[in-house]
Amino acid sequence: MSKLTKSKGPKGFLFSTAGAAIKKPGRKDIALIISEADANIAGTFTTNTVKAAPVKICMNKIKSGKGRVIVVNSGNANACTGAQGTKDANEIISHISKQLKISAALIYPCSTGVIGTPMPMERILPSLPALTKNVGNFSLEDVAGAIMTTDTFPKIVIKKIKVGNVTGTISGICKGAGMIAPNMATMLCYILTDIAVEQKTLNKVLKNAVNKSFNRITIDGDMSTNDTVLMMANGLLGNTPVTAKSESLPAFQKALDDLAYGLAKLVVKDGEGATKLVEVYVKGTRNERDAARAALSIANSSLVKTAIYGNDANWGRIMAALGYSGVAFREEKTDIYFNNIKVVKGGLANNKDREATEALKAKNIKITVNLHAGTASSKVLTCDLTEEYIRINAEYRT
Repeated sequence: MSKLTKSKGPKGFLFSTAGAAIKKPGRKDIALIISEADANIAGTFTTNTVKAAPVKICMNKIKSGKGRVIVVNSGNANACTGAQGTKDANEIISHISKQLKISAALIYPCSTGVIGTPMPMERILPSLPALTKNVGNFSLEDVAGAIMTTDTFPKIVIKKIKVGNVTGTISGICKGAGMIAPNMATMLCYILTDIAVEQKTLNKVLKNAVNKSFNRITIDGDMSTNDTVLMMANGLLGNTPVTAKSESLPAFQKALDDLAYGLAKLVVKDGEGATKLVEVYVKGTRNERDAARAALSIANSSLVKTAIYGNDANWGRIMAALGYSGVAFREEKTDIYFNNIKVVKGGLANNKDREATEALKAKNIKITVNLHAGTASSKVLTCDLTEEYIRINAEYRT
């Protein structure tokens, strides 16, 4: 197994994985994250009206602000499974609670995978004793691998931050490659820190970080039923808890923002069938909301994304996406760039299509739009749209 050294991870967190053959045999597909002490916990969840059973359970539990265990499986979303889905999730929690001797109230379930298929409890329940017995024998990286579905690589980011006279750690993992759309992006994400953080402050900093990262990415415009971000702060670093008035709060927020954006970037980089990472940057708007709205309109455009894949500097598709974004702007003031190549000046062609086409052959693309209507800006991450995306999703259940 692949292990992270103890010095890289936050203090007081243990991990385990096991194979339950939930979708296919021969891989680790269920995992545990355990804090050695009760932790403050915060979370954000899908805004989809259809929510998976574990999402509903987590949303109810998190009102307490306390947590200690996350149990997560891949291969089955436990969504659109009715009362049985809730019963199955609670049964898993009950077994974990008894085996670890930890209150069920502190155990948060998560699932990802195929929607509408009952959980294979006849295979999951027998895997739980091995899962709980081997706590501490696996790493956070192992958990990152176990929660993957169509992902091609595990996603993990680690940040060190000084709080007072001590240095703490924030570690994050996530999964996600398809059904990625804002509010929130389709993914599971777990962020762990040994830094003591007041619960209300933890809620606020996590929401701030999510808004700047996971709510600013899109791969295919589809929103999942299972999106979940959970963050635990167990305080085992021993620092004075970070609060809204702490001098260390800005540095903590920045570290968390950077970690979340780093994970979000890995999700888009691993977009199903993607060959290019694309950043859409819109500036010169009246407010950030307008900028984000315009950027998302461009990033969600299948025509823009297929043009990027084909190295076609078709800026007309960007202008069209701006036009139906609902943002007020003046066409004759609009500038558009592919990387550093200005293809549109004042709403008209700048005769740089050949240079822009060459620029689009790169693996990292930046589309910049200046609307010259204000000083606000926003950026959104996306990727190109390829034939491989269609193949992956056409065969997802087979």
